[in-house]
Amino acid sequence: MMKFDILHQEHYSRGELLLRSILGFFYILIPHGFLLGFLGIAAGVLHFLTFWVVLFTGRYPESWFEFQVKYQRWNLRVSARILNMADGYPAFGLDAEDDKTTLEISYPTEISRGLVLVRAFFGFVYVLIPHGLILGVLGIGVLFVNFIAFWAVLFTAKFPRSMFNFQLSYLRWSQRVSNYLMYLTDQYPPFHGEPDSEDAGENILDADVH
Repeated sequence: MMKFDILHQEHYSRGELLLRSILGFFYILIPHGFLLGFLGIAAGVLHFLTFWVVLFTGRYPESWFEFQVKYQRWNLRVSARILNMADGYPAFGLDAEDDKTTLEISYPTEISRGLVLVRAFFGFVYVLIPHGLILGVLGIGVLFVNFIAFWAVLFTAKFPRSMFNFQLSYLRWSQRVSNYLMYLTDQYPPFHGEPDSEDAGENILDADVH
């Protein structure tokens, strides 16, 4: 199970909106992107090693799982600001907390060895192609909606809830696809971005962000 959410604020800062739009590339994307780039290499190496560990043991090393989740949380903090869905500067660090975003993923006690092989060799066909095509079209919609939302926030200091939910749904759907391909779960991602019907349960890692 996964809990993925971004807080919808009652009011948004117009000043921060303009600052992010004009200078966000320099003071958000460059510093965070630089560090996340290196962490992304580490995440890729661990993903490769995880394939072999799961193949022989059927288990995902918990410390590696925790690293991948924390890395994804950092990405979410940055994405929420770049899409103007959250005010405030995204915190640096794998253990940083954020009161605007939430990403919790249940630690799996067991991972299917057969599914790991199927994903490694056929994931492009049965995961990336169908989900990627739909998410690609929705991604264009996100750009359009985000442009309209910019003006709404600028003039009203409010992010229209329907537009916010559309972007949140897109991000949640994308996250589920990533989780499946990264072996963080054996559950095939559904073709929607609605939240899970139940909370993730007792196996949530202690490093949760609320």
